[in-house]
Amino acid sequence: MRSIAPLLLAASLLALSACGGNKNAEAPPPSEATQGAGPAANASGAVESEFGTPVKDRVATLGFLNKRNNITQIVQLKTGESRRIGNAIIKLATCERTAPWEDPPETGAFVQLFVEERATTREKLAWHKVFSGWLFKNSPALNVVEHPVYDVWVKDCAMKFPGEEESPAAAASTSSAAKPVGKQPVAPTTAAPAGAPADDSPPA
Repeated sequence: MRSIAPLLLAASLLALSACGGNKNAEAPPPSEATQGAGPAANASGAVESEFGTPVKDRVATLGFLNKRNNITQIVQLKTGESRRIGNAIIKLATCERTAPWEDPPETGAFVQLFVEERATTREKLAWHKVFSGWLFKNSPALNVVEHPVYDVWVKDCAMKFPGEEESPAAAASTSSAAKPVGKQPVAPTTAAPAGAPADDSPPA
């Protein structure tokens, strides 16, 4: 009995591993693609400006293209959020734009792109970081996502600067929209003749 017990134990372990080890099971994405990361965790080492909307509250609007089916999607992400689309994961570290009084204007976002693919034909599917860096709206050639299937670009970064809402230009546009320009003609008031009906409005 002592010699058979180890064999039975080994056989049971092999059976359990065969049942639970599905080779076709989808591999989980890397932890760095899903866990939240603040602006200090950016791989670029760039320090974002805390001037204006706090970094954690900024929302980036990104464009995502699948070149295989030519389908473009609009993705909105807050700082530290990630979104999975098919076998790709887009993660936003932060976004930034120049102040209204700065010239030239620019909008950028620090983006990471992970793709589940095979490095070679013999390897299994695995998650690979294919891009990590800043993307710029008005200067896209400074940094591009070099991937045969997917492309990502920056469309906007939702944030405000102190006093931006109360700027003279914004106040003038608001007041001009609220009040009509020029004086409106006032119809003269005349006394109704005796015996006239009470409703003397002109026909439509």
